[in-house]
Amino acid sequence: MRPEPPLAVRGLGMRFGETVALDDVSFEVRPGELFGLVGPDGGGKTTLFRILTTLLLPDRGTATVLGLDVVRDLWAIRARVGYMPGRFSLYPDLSVEENLGFFASVFGTSVAEGYDTIAPIYRQIEPFRTRRAGALSGGMKQKLALCCALVHRPEILLLDEPTTGVDAVSRREFWDLLAGLRVSGLPILVATPYMDEADRCDRVALVQRGRILAIDEPAAIGERFPHPLFSIRGRNRYGMLQALRGYPHGASVFPFGSELHYSDTRSALPPEDLALEVGAWLGGQGFADAELAPIAPGIEDTFMALMGGPQEPGR
Repeated sequence: MRPEPPLAVRGLGMRFGETVALDDVSFEVRPGELFGLVGPDGGGKTTLFRILTTLLLPDRGTATVLGLDVVRDLWAIRARVGYMPGRFSLYPDLSVEENLGFFASVFGTSVAEGYDTIAPIYRQIEPFRTRRAGALSGGMKQKLALCCALVHRPEILLLDEPTTGVDAVSRREFWDLLAGLRVSGLPILVATPYMDEADRCDRVALVQRGRILAIDEPAAIGERFPHPLFSIRGRNRYGMLQALRGYPHGASVFPFGSELHYSDTRSALPPEDLALEVGAWLGGQGFADAELAPIAPGIEDTFMALMGGPQEPGR
C-alpha cells in the first residue's frame, strides 16, 4: 500500500445558505510537492483552507492533513501545520521580533529553536526587527507572516493567496522563497488568483465556483486546450473582439493585455492558413491592421475554455 499523502481531500462539500462554496472537491498533495489552487476570488479557496486548518466543519466529505482527520483530530493538526491566511493577520502594534516571539510561544517553542528553519527568510527582515509590523511594506509583511507560519517547524504549509495586493517584485521574491522551502521537502498548498504563479507549482488545480475543473502539471494543463490559438493585435481591439464573436468558425475570443487570444474550431487546418484566412476576414470587416500569430495556449487559456459560458462567439 502506498503511504498516506500529506494532504488528502475526498468529496468535500460546503454550503452557506443557498450559496455552494465547495462542490465535491477531491485532490491530494504529494510529499515534497508545491501544489497550487488557482482561480478567481469567490471560487471557494478560502473556505477550503478554513476546513483544512480546522476552522470550519465541512457539510460532507472528508479531509486529512498529515494523516489526521480535520474533524476528529483538530488539535493535533493545529500543532503541526503552518498557516498563512490571505489577509495580514499579525499584530500591527507589535514589532517584527515581538510578533515572531509571540507566535513561537503559542506553539510552545522559541525563535532560537526555530531559527534555522526561518533563517533564509528572516535574515531579509531582521535589520527591521524593532519596527512595528503595521509600518512594514507589503513585501516585508509577507515575509514576516511566512516566518511566523514556519517558526514552529511545521510539517506542511498552507498559504491562502499570500501574494494578493503586493507588487510584482515582491510576488516574485515570495515565490522564490517557496521554491527554496519545497527543495527542503516541505509539502506546500498555496492558493492564488494569479495565473502566472501557477507555472511555479509542481501541479495545479483550476478552481471555479467551488468545483475543480482540472488537475495536472502546469504544462499539461495548457496542452488540454482543444483548438488552434492565435494572438491578434490591432488598433481597435474592442471592435475586433466584437466582430470575432460573430465569426462562424470562432471557438473563443478574449482580451489578454494589449492583444486578443482567438481560437478557431477548424483544428484540422494548418495554423498558418487559418491565420491568413481570419486576417483576411478581419480586413473585410474594416480591421486592415490586424496582425495574427499562432501561439501555444497557457493555463489561463485552458481555464477560460473549461469555464465555458459567454466567451463562445455569437452567444
